[in-house]
Order: sequence, then C-alpha cells, then structure tokens
Amino acid sequence: MNYTLELNTQEPDSNIVFNTIVFDSFKINIVERYIRSIKSQPKLCEALFKVRTLDDVLIKTREDNGRIKIKGDQFETYQRLRRGLSSYEYKNKLINRKEVEENYVHFILSLVIANYNLS
Repeated sequence: MNYTLELNTQEPDSNIVFNTIVFDSFKINIVERYIRSIKSQPKLCEALFKVRTLDDVLIKTREDNGRIKIKGDQFETYQRLRRGLSSYEYKNKLINRKEVEENYVHFILSLVIANYNLS
C-alpha cells in the first residue's frame, strides 16, 4: 500500500503538532499535544488520530466517534516510534529512515484497523 508521511514540525511556541499519513483512498490525521516546561524540551502528553476520506469527510469509528485517543501501552509505543522520527540519527540519515517510517505507519494502521470498519 502506497503512502505519504507528512510530518509537521512544531512551531516554537505551539503545544500542538499535526501529522498526516495519506494513502491511496484515505488519510489519517494525527494530533499530538505537548506540555512545555521552561527548562526542558516539550513532552508529549496526548496523541489522537482520526481517519478521513481524501475529500476530508470524517469516517466514524466502530463506536461512532470521530477520533481515537491513544492510551496505555499503545501510547508508550507511539512515543517510542515518534521519538525515532525526530531523532538526530533520523534527521541526519544515519539510520534506515524508510524502516523507521514504516514502523510508525504500520503501528498507526494497526490502531486504525482495530477501531474502524474500513470497506
């Protein structure tokens, strides 16, 4: 399945980051919320995702919600995969970027499959 990963960098004073994975027939919007501290780097505190058609029509989940909050062990896994995408090694092409991206996309797809009826 072909996809395009659109990672948006965080604005200097923003607490929200929007990322998108675009497939041939739908897209996944990911919203990350960060907590800021004066002395430390921003810390990821929440991640949500929603699935849309390419025409931006929101697809409802199995429970008829518009979005899914990533929680528990899945959130820890998400944080680890997300750190890989923002790492020094990834940015400077010292690791296999395609593999890091695929791990991230496959994880998000597994959450989509578990929560949506896609047909």
